[in-house]
Amino acid sequence: MEETNFQAMTKYIASLFLIFMGSMDCATTVVGTHYFGTQELNPIMADLVHSNLPAFVVVKLTVTVAVGVIFVLAEKTLMNSKNKTDRSFKIARNTLRVAYIGVMVFLTIVVTNNIIVLLGVM
Repeated sequence: MEETNFQAMTKYIASLFLIFMGSMDCATTVVGTHYFGTQELNPIMADLVHSNLPAFVVVKLTVTVAVGVIFVLAEKTLMNSKNKTDRSFKIARNTLRVAYIGVMVFLTIVVTNNIIVLLGVM
């Protein structure tokens, strides 16, 4: 059975949402730190956002897109499995789903926090 374009696209919605939310995190962080004096709480990225803003944006967006692509590739690899009834397949599929949900919830919380902080300093 051939897959329709809509069915193929729905496979990527979670990764697209992840990339969108990561981009929103980047944008709200840049606006907050550059225009309103807020602080980046990630200690790894905090120095970079203040010392080299273009590098911060490149690193943040590269990591965001890479994670989205990794999820797509993991899903594709998993679905190429020959035995989809095997216990290990079901565990891997559920682990991937939990990871998707976990990352999306985390990014939603981060972006919500960034927006609340921005609204508080405006």
